[in-house]
Amino acid sequence: MNKLILLRHGQSQWNLENRFTGWEDVPLTEKGIKEAKNAGALLINNRIIVDVVFSSNLQRANKTAEIALNVKDFKNLWINGELKLIKNQSLNERDYGDLVGLNKEETAKKFGKDQVHIWRRSYDTPPPNGESLMDVVNRVSPYFEKNISPLINDNKNVLIVAHGNSLRATMIKVGLYKAEEISKIELPTGSPFCINYEKNQILDSYFLS
Repeated sequence: MNKLILLRHGQSQWNLENRFTGWEDVPLTEKGIKEAKNAGALLINNRIIVDVVFSSNLQRANKTAEIALNVKDFKNLWINGELKLIKNQSLNERDYGDLVGLNKEETAKKFGKDQVHIWRRSYDTPPPNGESLMDVVNRVSPYFEKNISPLINDNKNVLIVAHGNSLRATMIKVGLYKAEEISKIELPTGSPFCINYEKNQILDSYFLS
């Protein structure tokens, strides 16, 4: 049995400020750093060996990976003091377009809660000049198919440290959820989600505890 572990980055500064972040490269908060350390501890406590680590091009995800895996249990993932982290913008967060930087509550007051809910949670309706979740699925899927699927098929344990929407897109790609179901799925910051495979078929999935 092998595993695909999905880890949303720890709390970022704009998570704390309740702002649309998208591709803006904001740092982790102190709470986010603690969440990353706790994520690493959960991997260890569940005796999970990680063979390969993927991430986006954004520092909040990269730092979460580095902090979570900066223990002797994962020394196989480090070389000359650097984490062997495979980064690609295909795993970046959804681009929120004109909403980037705006406070979510203030945006809801300006445009209406229903409209903002559609922009945030609908599958195929993007915010102005931004991406829909369908757009994110369309950029995550070919990258996953080319670079990550072969590793899973080779019985490797793969960790992806990325973002709420790129990880939801991954869940759709692997067949864990359908497009019409995914809006209900919450991925808390710093909480590893494990998908178990047996002979390339999903057995079960759950948050580590």
